[in-house]
Amino acid sequence: MLGRPSKYDPKFNKQVYKLALLGATDKEIANFLEIQESTLNDWKHKHPDFSESIKKGKAEADAQVANKLFKRATGYKCPDTHFSAYEGSVTATPYTKHYPPDPTAAIFWLKNRQPEKWRDKQEVGITVNEDQVFEIGGQKIKF
Repeated sequence: MLGRPSKYDPKFNKQVYKLALLGATDKEIANFLEIQESTLNDWKHKHPDFSESIKKGKAEADAQVANKLFKRATGYKCPDTHFSAYEGSVTATPYTKHYPPDPTAAIFWLKNRQPEKWRDKQEVGITVNEDQVFEIGGQKIKF
């Protein structure tokens, strides 16, 4: 079956890797390449290197964000420089800046890594014997 020739170019692999590394979604990548998202999915199936470029970019970006979130959640230190001016002279003093743990980042991390332990909604089970009657909102309910 003959059709229109594909617009796919192996040069796209490097571009989609960089776009994925910047956090672009498949839809945004398709828009950048001026194709439909369905065409992007087709190219991913037909061109393993293309698909791998997108996967690698997304995985590296996610790993970098996870690393930064972990550091925010647990606290960290980093080198910094303090600049001061006195009588027209500027002095640069290196020091180590300390960032304390961020509770919001810690909660976010735990809720996503261990949702069964840290989710806000807790599920509670109840056992009801036959012929037990409960009053709920002024109504009696028999089980």
